[in-house]
Amino acid sequence: MSEPGLPVTETAAPAAPGTPTPGVARSAGLVGVATMASRLLGLARDWVFLTAFGAGHLMDAYNVAFRLPNLVRDLFAEGAMSAAFVPTFTRELHTKGRDAAWELGRIVITGLIIVTGIVAIAGILLAGPLTRWLAPEYAAVPGKLELTTTLTQVMFPFLVLIAVAVACMGMLNSLRSFFLPALAPAAFNVACIASAFVIVPFMAGFGWHPMVGLALGTLLGGFAQVAMQWPALVKEGFRFWPQIGFTDPRFREIVRLMIPGTLGLAAVQINQLVNVYLATSEGEGAVTYLGFAFRLMYLPIGLFGVSIATAAIPGITRHAAAEDMAGVRNDVSQALRMTLMLNIPASFGLIVLAGPIVELLVQYRSVNASNTAGIAAALMGYAPGLVGYSAVKIASPTFYALKDSRTPVTIGMACIALNVVLNLLLVRTGLSYAGLALGTGIAALVNATVLFTMLRRRLGGLDDRRVLTALIKVLIASTAMAAVAWGVELELAQHWAGSEPWRRAVRVGLAIGLGLGTLALAARLLRLHEFQVAFGRVWSRVAGRLRRRR
Repeated sequence: MSEPGLPVTETAAPAAPGTPTPGVARSAGLVGVATMASRLLGLARDWVFLTAFGAGHLMDAYNVAFRLPNLVRDLFAEGAMSAAFVPTFTRELHTKGRDAAWELGRIVITGLIIVTGIVAIAGILLAGPLTRWLAPEYAAVPGKLELTTTLTQVMFPFLVLIAVAVACMGMLNSLRSFFLPALAPAAFNVACIASAFVIVPFMAGFGWHPMVGLALGTLLGGFAQVAMQWPALVKEGFRFWPQIGFTDPRFREIVRLMIPGTLGLAAVQINQLVNVYLATSEGEGAVTYLGFAFRLMYLPIGLFGVSIATAAIPGITRHAAAEDMAGVRNDVSQALRMTLMLNIPASFGLIVLAGPIVELLVQYRSVNASNTAGIAAALMGYAPGLVGYSAVKIASPTFYALKDSRTPVTIGMACIALNVVLNLLLVRTGLSYAGLALGTGIAALVNATVLFTMLRRRLGGLDDRRVLTALIKVLIASTAMAAVAWGVELELAQHWAGSEPWRRAVRVGLAIGLGLGTLALAARLLRLHEFQVAFGRVWSRVAGRLRRRR
């Protein structure tokens, strides 16, 4: 599969503007495979938790407890840390060599351990006030607020582990190693899933609540992410020992980019925090509904948005460092068009098939039809923002590569305010927690639209005609796809009803399959170049494997 807009390998021949390169496709393809594995395991993790503990007050307590350390995790893993560290480390690597880059890596890891360690200790000591502030309604349920506080204390050290894991990810990405860092979150999810079966059953014997087992699994998952990446860095020549360098100009540059960058890239995470706060007053299960729906919505983001952006950032950074604005413009334009091609159909599909998909995935054991309807309503609210979330992951790091952190900060903060206003309005319209999801989705779209408008001005255009043409064609093809998928599922539900898992799977599978077939046909009739490139790459790989087997 070819993803235009991603970096060209050093050995690749120059490509004509608008032409995707094999190196680019390979990097993004590897990231996509690893990220899909991680996202699927993340979905499996949430499924295990839901079916084991239900969508009631126990899972609400766990999700709220994980929200505070996870907020910082999200900022580091896919936000300011990556946006600030990767360009600086890449520049150091290419201008001064590996020894200087390794020194910077040691300084950054040491600094992260110290800072996040202090934050973790403060979080443990202040867990009580923090949880009472975030979820005051939980005090009305006996033991719920106390359990939330305990779980928060157990999970706060996760910050230190994930900070180190993200530094490893940044260094490996700069070395053009994308697959292993993208796969590392899979280790986290495996550890969490294992904890439900291996640790939870023994908690009662120690006099602890079973949910503490899930919290301990979270810590093991953070350690697993570091353990998966560390040997690859050692193989590249990296050796770690504590090296404090808070006055080092390179470290100060990273901090200078990170502090405002945290605010600029925090829109999604802070919006989620606001949603949790408001959702705690929307009845039992609301926090869990929003959390699982966001996980489902984030699956295509992880596959398409993050994989494209992760592979694109180093290339965009190199063009920006060389003041090659044409190269930056070409890479960003291609990445944006591929993002639209992949995420708009996914958004349409999630809206029309939210109910059947959620029913297929989670309506078992402790999860009833009411829980399913709640998750589906939240998913439909989030889905319109899917394109926005993915596009921001391209736009914001591009501004940082251009040494401009003020623009994404300003726009991000404005969108946070917009999201709060929308949520306060929509939650009172009868939409309840689904209104919170919709407000977040709308704010994400606005954030991406404004960022790319400003980026277009900065770069003197983004191949506007091609982007607009691709957008119109994708919207037409996606509408046809959604209509067919919705019609097929509705027809099957009426004439081939049944709650058996295999019946649900067949209905959803046929709806998705015929919908994708319609998308492919519409894309071909509309001569949608981006779809043809992606399909051609996939087909060439399949055909190549078949020939080799013969």
